Amino acid sequence: MAKDIEVGGFAAKDYHDPPPTPLIDPEEFGKWSFYRAIIAEFIATLLFLYITVLTVIGYKSQSDTLKGGDQCGGVGILGIAWAFGGMIFVLVYCTAGISGGHINPAVTFGLFLARKVSLPRAVMYIVAQSLGAICGCALVKSFQSALYTNYGGGANGLADGYSKGTGLAAEIIGTFVLVYTVFSATDPKRNARDSHVPVLAPLPIGFAVFMVHLATIPITGTGINPARSLGAAVIYNNEKAWDDHWIFWVGPFIGAAIAAMYHQYILRAGAVKALGSFRSSSNI
Repeated sequence: MAKDIEVGGFAAKDYHDPPPTPLIDPEEFGKWSFYRAIIAEFIATLLFLYITVLTVIGYKSQSDTLKGGDQCGGVGILGIAWAFGGMIFVLVYCTAGISGGHINPAVTFGLFLARKVSLPRAVMYIVAQSLGAICGCALVKSFQSALYTNYGGGANGLADGYSKGTGLAAEIIGTFVLVYTVFSATDPKRNARDSHVPVLAPLPIGFAVFMVHLATIPITGTGINPARSLGAAVIYNNEKAWDDHWIFWVGPFIGAAIAAMYHQYILRAGAVKALGSFRSSSNI
């Protein structure tokens, strides 16, 4: 097990990397905490989609000049970005101690690649997040059926004038920013050194979502969360909602994988440590 010595303030602190999570942990299935975490992911993603999709269609209806709206009315793109980033901040804060506060299959995938969660937990989280997103959009449609149908249901789509390659790149880079922030904000090495870090972790994660939305709403409507894109597409169920839908799965998963490798093997020097362990065992 790797050991680092951090020097800061008046004393040095020893730090040991936690062991990687087993690929499959049969003991998880016998623990209530496993099922409680799945429920927490479902409810959190449901609430996330409910609030954010309502914000999107509310803005579109208030700014629709053909129906008496004001072109400058509503919350605007800035308000939509705040809704997404703010909800992530709130929900990560609420669920971090229960499920880890993923609320995003791309985040779960990145943490799985880094051996932070087991395969069964990752699969069940992604299923729960997807179902939660579908139910959240269904709630919006049940309360605001006419607005939901008339204003696109919050579904993601590639904007006119942008190529599929541009949309895919936007999703990859945007998800990289998010997942990289998740790894940095929840790094146990930082938590061991700075006791305030776990409390503040939801804040930079929420800000990352906010900033990415500001940059990519004009391109793809900002996915960076396959469950969010799936939920809106399933409930809106319009041909346009399914056009290029693959971008909102492939892009985030690639971005998450790159972020996981960058953090684990470059910033945390996982590759160097592995090479050192191999050389040590070879000399025995």
